[in-house]
Amino acid sequence: MTATTDTRIAALRTDPTLSLLHRSLDVYYGDPERDARMDAFYSRFVSGGDLVFDIGSHVGDHIASFRRLGARVVAVEPQPLCLRALRAIYADDDKVTVVDAACGALSGRTRLHVNSANLTVSTASPDFVRAARGAGGWEGEVWDTDIEVAVVTVDALIETYGVPTFTKIDVEGFEDEVLAGLSRPLPALSFEFTTIARAVADRCLDRLTALGFDGFDVAMGDDKSMTFRRWMSAADLATHLRDLPHSANSGDVYCVARDRQTITTP
Repeated sequence: MTATTDTRIAALRTDPTLSLLHRSLDVYYGDPERDARMDAFYSRFVSGGDLVFDIGSHVGDHIASFRRLGARVVAVEPQPLCLRALRAIYADDDKVTVVDAACGALSGRTRLHVNSANLTVSTASPDFVRAARGAGGWEGEVWDTDIEVAVVTVDALIETYGVPTFTKIDVEGFEDEVLAGLSRPLPALSFEFTTIARAVADRCLDRLTALGFDGFDVAMGDDKSMTFRRWMSAADLATHLRDLPHSANSGDVYCVARDRQTITTP
């Protein structure tokens, strides 16, 4: 991050029109130790000059890590407040392209269910909203606004920007729909899972296996540390995810194609 970028983030933190993002900006920016852990973790997937897709960018802390590693980033985000923050933070970075859209199975339009008090869990999945109702750990979460947003497929992003070396997908229970819009294998990607929507993870693993991915591991919560530290089969990982206690809440599954299994998972 440059001094100019730091100044912009500081301004966003005090902008009353972005009050709903202030907590996220405080959590995700300004922690050098967290930044170092993220960079070390993603360095196994991303190198200088690579192209990365960040699908579900929120306020862009992952963009920052990918940029520190020297990658070009296409950031896909449908929420207006998050888009304002991203465009302000990365205004002078010509290696970051911000796409105003959600990702899905087909290009077009969809309804985004917005949680105004916690924008990190806004979602295009009505099933996710239903699953959260009454679930432990999700008490008090309310999706109080719907907005119509554009939808772009991963295939369309590839056609426009090129083949990414790594793709991060974090879209609150809509990950299977994102992968339905991908019709070719990629070197490596990650997708978020939650214990309130385990069937989504099962569908993601089935889709990725069909596309030629055959190495899988998982990092729990925001902990950038692989659980198994080896690439395992989709079936074995699916069993592990199903057996997790509800309190495990969420994590990210990391996936590689056959020719990338030399990537280590320390």
